[in-house]
Amino acid sequence: MTASRTPDHIYDVIVIGGGPVGENAADRASRTGLSVAVVEAELVGGECSYWACMPSKTLLRPGAALAAARAVPGIEASATLDPAAILARRDVMVADWDDSGQVQWLDGVGITVERGLGRIVGPRLVEVVPEEPDADVDDVPATRLLEARYAVVASTGSAPVLPSTPGLAEVNPWTSREATSVQEVPASLAIIGGGVVATEMAVAFTDLGSRVTLLSRGGLLGQMEPWAGEAVATGLRELGVDVRTGVSVSGVVALPDGGARLVLEGAGAGSVSAERVLVATGRVPRTQDLGLESVGLKAGAPLRVDEALQVRWPEGADAQASDGWFYAAGDVTGRAPTTHQGKYQGRVVGDVIAARYGRQTSGAPTSGDEPPAVGDEPAPWTRYAATADGAAATQVVFTRPEVASVGLTEAGAKKAGLSVRCVRYDVGSVAGAVLVADGYTGTAQIVVDTEREVIVGATFVGPDAADMLHAATVAIVGQVPLARLWHAVPSYPTISEVWLRLLEKYGL
Repeated sequence: MTASRTPDHIYDVIVIGGGPVGENAADRASRTGLSVAVVEAELVGGECSYWACMPSKTLLRPGAALAAARAVPGIEASATLDPAAILARRDVMVADWDDSGQVQWLDGVGITVERGLGRIVGPRLVEVVPEEPDADVDDVPATRLLEARYAVVASTGSAPVLPSTPGLAEVNPWTSREATSVQEVPASLAIIGGGVVATEMAVAFTDLGSRVTLLSRGGLLGQMEPWAGEAVATGLRELGVDVRTGVSVSGVVALPDGGARLVLEGAGAGSVSAERVLVATGRVPRTQDLGLESVGLKAGAPLRVDEALQVRWPEGADAQASDGWFYAAGDVTGRAPTTHQGKYQGRVVGDVIAARYGRQTSGAPTSGDEPPAVGDEPAPWTRYAATADGAAATQVVFTRPEVASVGLTEAGAKKAGLSVRCVRYDVGSVAGAVLVADGYTGTAQIVVDTEREVIVGATFVGPDAADMLHAATVAIVGQVPLARLWHAVPSYPTISEVWLRLLEKYGL
């Protein structure tokens, strides 16, 4: 039925998903004269702007600032946090969940916003279901049909995973959205999970005055160096969080007062009661309702892409469905699920589309390297390849202490077949750390490929560890030999002097 319909609108490029990834893809794709539409069912600006990065870091910053002040003698230590003021500032940072400013920005650069849920119904065809709550996804007359002349980009992000634990659904558990948009701070909070959301929200709600219990089946921050997760567990306990690792929740019982009792299995089995429950056990690419089955792809699975972010079809796929029109960026690909890596992918895919198709529309020249032909892999480290997703992906966890990492862990490097040596140094031993705080505690580690003598991974733990990360990122992306890096002289007295100590410990 869709194939016989006349499209309501035709654009050169259609981006499904108006979060930061989609915004970047749309902006870059439009730069050689292509007409671009962004389809968004919720708020333009997406998860990061309203329910993830911005509100969570806003909730975490006051406690970090207070801890930093208290670590320096001569500053009055009796200052306290004001939960109401913290939540009020969070509301400002998310613009009271009003996306008009971001819509205005898209309008200003000539990008059309199509409101509604977008789903693919054929090659280059996107159906948009209205926002009305009672709209029927199969009610064709109530939908709009869009056609893309050249490309469709999926940037629909990811969704939280809720385990099928008996009784869990009956207590209306929070996901990260409810946690970061909280209006009333609960007296107690049980967090299920040991990743970034779980550990950051454990800090934030402890700062806000909740009694927090964190329950993790394994250790904390399992994708990072094990010693980094151990440092975060120690920091959480020092803040007063009841951290229990090696436990799982086998059942949840709703309590008469509206709270919940969580029945535990494993180390420290027993139960935990809390006013609210936050589930932070992971996320999955949001492809279930994207209409992938209409073009021969599997709904609910990550979209496999090449380095130019072009979707890869399975063997034997229909030629019309797979002739280079479909792209994806961000969490929906399952490659590197962070906002900054997703935005990077958005820039890459936007540049690829602008260069491949833009000159057909406007005759505008492209700059830099030529894009790969459709179906060809791009050369690494060009503007048309998302190379950093594997070799130099970055991650910061804004706990206390902070954790910042880039590239490969020691285990990841060995799994990749590299001959590596790890060098670790106590950051608190450098002069800059002593000036920053009495009793500064932190660790820096580099993972060195000993055959090439270049850094392939780095991890920093400590106050403001995030600010130490970019130098390591540049070294990894630039593949700077240690012998050359030796000549990058750190300023004194700064914490960056740890780079000198790491190289000295390596033997330079």
